[in-house]
Amino acid sequence: MSLNRMVGRAIVLAYFACMTPVLWGQGQGIGGVRGMVYDQDFEAPLPGAEVLLFETGDKRETTDQGNYIFGQVAPGTYTLIFSKDGYTRQVKGNVVVTGGGLTEVDASLPGEYTEMEEFIVQDLDLGGGSEISLLNMRMDAPAMMSGISADMMSQAGASDAASALRLVSGATVQDGKYAVVRGLPDRYVNSQLNGVRLPTADSDKRAVQLDQFPAALLESIQVSKTFMPFQQGDASGGAVNVVTKGIPEETTFSFSSQIGSNSQVTDNDFLTYKGGGVDFWGMDDGGRDIQSDRLGQNWGGAVGVSGGSEPIDYKWSMSGGTKKTLDSGIKVGGFGSFFYEQDSSFFDNGIDDKYWVETPGDPMTPQYSDGSPTQGEFNTSLFDVTQGSQEVKWGGLATVGLETEKHRLSLLYMYTRSAEDTATLAENTRGKAYYYPGYNAYDPTDPGNTEDGRDDSPYLRTQTLEYTERTTQTLQLSGHHMLPELNIDFSKYITLLEPELDWGVALSSAGMDQPDKRQFGSQWMAESDDLGSPNLYLPYKPAANYTLGNLQRIWKEIAEDSQQVYTNTTLPFEQWNEEEGYLKFGLFHDKVDRDYKQESFSNFNNNTPYIGGTWDHYWTDVYATQSHPITAGEVDVDYSGEQKISAGYGMVDMPLNASLNVIGGFRYEKTDLSMTNSPEGDATWIDPATNTSTQLGPGDADVSFSQTDVLPSIGAVYEISKAFTLRGSYSETVARQTFKELSPIQQMEYLGGDVFVGNPDLQMSGVKNYDLRLDFTPYEGGLLSVSYFYKDIENPIEYVQRVADFIYTTPVNYPKGKLSGWELEIRQQMGQFKDSLDGLSLGANFTLIDSEVTLPSAEAAKFDQPNIRAPMSTRDMTDAPEYLFNLFMSYDLSKRGLKGTQVGLFYTMKGDALVAGAGQKDGNYIPNIYDKAYDTLNLSVTQKIKDRWKLKFQVKNLTDPKIQRVYRSDYVSGDKVKTSYTRGLDFNLSLAYSF
Repeated sequence: MSLNRMVGRAIVLAYFACMTPVLWGQGQGIGGVRGMVYDQDFEAPLPGAEVLLFETGDKRETTDQGNYIFGQVAPGTYTLIFSKDGYTRQVKGNVVVTGGGLTEVDASLPGEYTEMEEFIVQDLDLGGGSEISLLNMRMDAPAMMSGISADMMSQAGASDAASALRLVSGATVQDGKYAVVRGLPDRYVNSQLNGVRLPTADSDKRAVQLDQFPAALLESIQVSKTFMPFQQGDASGGAVNVVTKGIPEETTFSFSSQIGSNSQVTDNDFLTYKGGGVDFWGMDDGGRDIQSDRLGQNWGGAVGVSGGSEPIDYKWSMSGGTKKTLDSGIKVGGFGSFFYEQDSSFFDNGIDDKYWVETPGDPMTPQYSDGSPTQGEFNTSLFDVTQGSQEVKWGGLATVGLETEKHRLSLLYMYTRSAEDTATLAENTRGKAYYYPGYNAYDPTDPGNTEDGRDDSPYLRTQTLEYTERTTQTLQLSGHHMLPELNIDFSKYITLLEPELDWGVALSSAGMDQPDKRQFGSQWMAESDDLGSPNLYLPYKPAANYTLGNLQRIWKEIAEDSQQVYTNTTLPFEQWNEEEGYLKFGLFHDKVDRDYKQESFSNFNNNTPYIGGTWDHYWTDVYATQSHPITAGEVDVDYSGEQKISAGYGMVDMPLNASLNVIGGFRYEKTDLSMTNSPEGDATWIDPATNTSTQLGPGDADVSFSQTDVLPSIGAVYEISKAFTLRGSYSETVARQTFKELSPIQQMEYLGGDVFVGNPDLQMSGVKNYDLRLDFTPYEGGLLSVSYFYKDIENPIEYVQRVADFIYTTPVNYPKGKLSGWELEIRQQMGQFKDSLDGLSLGANFTLIDSEVTLPSAEAAKFDQPNIRAPMSTRDMTDAPEYLFNLFMSYDLSKRGLKGTQVGLFYTMKGDALVAGAGQKDGNYIPNIYDKAYDTLNLSVTQKIKDRWKLKFQVKNLTDPKIQRVYRSDYVSGDKVKTSYTRGLDFNLSLAYSF
């Protein structure tokens, strides 16, 4: 059956399911009562509250949206009693019910709750419930979760889902975009939008870029840290669910605008290029199209960087929604949101250096290529980097829905688009100075300019101009239904209650268009009296790009489409002690198709030098006036990939008594992954078997992979006392390869940068997960939580450095790995201890992680050779930080005489993390590469103006640390910096209006 027919049939079935109870109730001579129950303090719907119709004794429990309804009520006057644990009971009398009508009665119950607290839920709330509704779910299942609300995101100055995730206990982000939970990176974590896994057009990962979801669209982020059968099988580290804003109970509207600047983006020093920048809507005007009519000629367009004026950073967003109750009793509503933002970043203090150890026991020295210091005529790679980036991002979200007492349907559409233009200038002058201390480039008699020294590590300059457009869109239809009771009793032990059915269909797509990425490399020789030679520019081509010229213009497109369908059926029951549990089962299917296309053009066999130019006079400034014809290359590899995941599961939550619940089940999951390469005539690949660059023919590196897994999960929740709860679980999960990791395509971020090559022999990883947590809640709003986790990984996928004709990074399966750690979380409302501290909230969480992988024997043997002498049989897992630390403070100063003033201070720190394992080249040792620990500190001050306006000032990254990547080894003294840069301070001022 086609997906369109499935969607159509689901809509029709859901429509009749919703209308049946409505039509049944029409025309009756009796009436009814319905309404909403709210949390008075937060003005949010209150689920799970009891509503008693006193005169009849009938009871109702409010739904997740806080509503209730009594049908079949005889005309008369009644009393309603509203109650819930932790709230003040409310009584409403003189409620008049008339024949054939529905009487509306709402109630608000006062109570105190924290805005953010670690909690346990039975399932993911895909309806986008409020933070308070999440906090009120019972802590009766082992699926340990943490969350953050929209209010906390706003206080912390989080601009998007990625920056907000850093505040969650045990979670952080990699490369500013990808979720990392408990030290496990994106392959062990699945990121979802409202419970639906989205496609991604990221060329590097099969992971959703969380920075594409601005805070303006978000209601909360939920991070599940343990696997249960209803979750997808690769939730090894956890599942990150980004919940968008849903339909409000009342009419709402909000608008906000913000202007900002960065301390490193000043005056006219911003790095860009002629014709660079982003269009208002992030859509290229065609100026970057392939110049097919000029093949064999010079092409138009800048090939080098230039200075430009400081961009203006600003953003604005608006949203609104409403919900109405029709005469039939059906509630209909809608919500819409739109955002727009322009942002920029700049640094001129970056470095990107490559070192190695030539003799065991000696200090590290610069790597060299294309020769050696003993032979002469060699290059080094000690680059100073300047980079400027401009980005525009916009999008919107629309949701419509309808609901009755027992049925709910919603349709959501979201679209985001971004365009980013980045100019990178990398210059190597320190290599020459390393071999010729005190070198003077403008002294023709300097030893470095003589016949013997002129070709030793000459100056290098690479320039990369990269424009990228990305789009993501998703259409999600979902339903939730309360089914008729089955009225089945299993003797006196089990009584089935009202079943529930929820389902969803999602059609999503993601695209990346990178037109005309330009990379230019030049090598500069200073004037030499010894040779009688003037200043001279020569083409520079890194070893990995020897098949291309020194000017490369590359067009890349990635399109990924996904179709996801799921259904979950829950059968609640009451057991022998009148404790409630449930049986749950469901089906899941996700199909992803990816197409990757690349076209490369270059000045092949064009080695004409530029004579007379000084180092400060860039070759690219005059390049267009010279003859450098561009022709098409035959070295590209396109591919098409498909991934299908089909699953079914069953599980049970069985309360053994009032204090102990056991939850367990299985998930059957099948993975089919295939990839077909379409190489051009001169395309090459790195054969993993021989580690050599060879011709790539049709079928040489194609992939057809299939695996079936049965994934168990068993857990228990033991309520030791009212304040202490102990939880434990065991589960098995998987980790999958990405399309990039299977592709033999050589990929380089910028000319002269690191090269990545995939491995078509890569296999999936299996993970065994052990979790234990103790929660202590001494009072409402107070929390002390201690967790221990351990993960045993079979065939972990790790990155290593290898050598063919050049150094490259590639993924391989290691035999085994393990990861363990502790989490500690504390939250305190300081007003509990002293009245004068009322309004002050403090919180902290700390995660300590220990990881290890075992090297394959062949890999380990390489480091025990006489010329290396750096024996290593184990090392850290890649991307697993040693620790994560968050400290935050929120202070509402209203009771200190500053009405409507709130101050927030948020500090985060991420520990050292391995990013690439050790390797060797030309018999020389290249140590492990680590990201060094760094911290950030954000400050926000918010002032409420009357009832509907808010003025906010924010400063982000107050510590402004150096973001460094270093070489590190037990056999080398100290760290050696590989890359380094700073981000600067962000200053923002915003004004918001809402009603």
